[in-house]
Amino acid sequence: MDLVALLSGYPELLIGLTALLGLLVGSFLNVVIYRLPRIMEQRWQQEARDILAVEADAAAAARLSLSHPPSRCPACGVAIKPWQNIPALSWLLLRGRAACCGVRISARYPLVELLTALVSAACAWRFGYGMELGGALLLTWALVALAFIDLDTQLLPDDITLPLLWLGLLFALVGGFVPLESAVIGAIAGYLALWLVFWAFKLATGKEGLGYGDFKLLAALGAWLGWAALPQIILLSSIVGALSGILLIVLRRQQRGAAMPFGPFLAAAGWLALMGVDVLAPVTGLQ
Repeated sequence: MDLVALLSGYPELLIGLTALLGLLVGSFLNVVIYRLPRIMEQRWQQEARDILAVEADAAAAARLSLSHPPSRCPACGVAIKPWQNIPALSWLLLRGRAACCGVRISARYPLVELLTALVSAACAWRFGYGMELGGALLLTWALVALAFIDLDTQLLPDDITLPLLWLGLLFALVGGFVPLESAVIGAIAGYLALWLVFWAFKLATGKEGLGYGDFKLLAALGAWLGWAALPQIILLSSIVGALSGILLIVLRRQQRGAAMPFGPFLAAAGWLALMGVDVLAPVTGLQ
C-alpha cells in the first residue's frame, strides 16, 4: 500500500501525522511571531536612514531574518541546543526555564505549538487527504501567526496578508474551496466592507477604529472562503471583539477608548468559517 492510499484509508493516521506536523510548524511560527515585527522595524529604520542619508551603526547593520541568527536565550545570549528546541516537550523537560541561566520561558511558546497542532489536526479531520487539506493548513498557519503578531504589536504584516490574499485567489483558480468568481468578489467585498466602516467611524468620531491590515486580512479571507462567508466572519468577530473589550474594561485590564487588536477575532472567525461553522444558520434557517 502506497503512502497516498495509506493516508486516505486511515484518517486517524492522517490526523496524527498532521498534528505532529502542526507541532513543528508551530515552533517555526513562534519564530515568525517574534522576529517578523522586528524585521519590519529594521526595514523601516533603514528606509528612514536612506531618506536622511544617515549611515547605519554596527548594531543596525546586523540584519535579522527568520533563519539568522540561530535561536539564542534572550536573557544571556547562549545558543539554544537542538534538544532544547523540541516543540512543547523541551519546555516541559526544562520546567519552563532556560537551561543556560534559569530565566523563565513564557508558556506561550508551547501553547502556540499545541494550538497549531490542534487546529492542524482539526483541518485533517475536516478535509481528509487531498488538496483542500493543503490549502486549509496554509490558511490556518497564516491565521495563527497573524493573530499573535497583532496581539503583540497591533500590526498585521503585509508580508503575510498580501501573499495570503493572492494564494487564496490562486487556490480558487485551481479548484479550491469556492469558485474563482466568488473568491474575487470575496476579496473585493472583504476589503471594501471594513474600509467603509473605517471611514464612516473616522468621519463620525475623528478617530481611526480599524487598521489597514484588518482590511487586507478580511480581503484574504474573502479570497479563500468566498463572499458568502464574509457576513458571518464580520458578525462573529465584531460581537466577540466587543464582548472581549467590555470584559477587559470591567476587569481593568484595558482602559476605555484604548486601541485593541481586531485581527485575532477576524482570524478566529475566519478559521471557524473554514471549518464549516455557520453562526448565521439559526437566523437564516439555512443548514
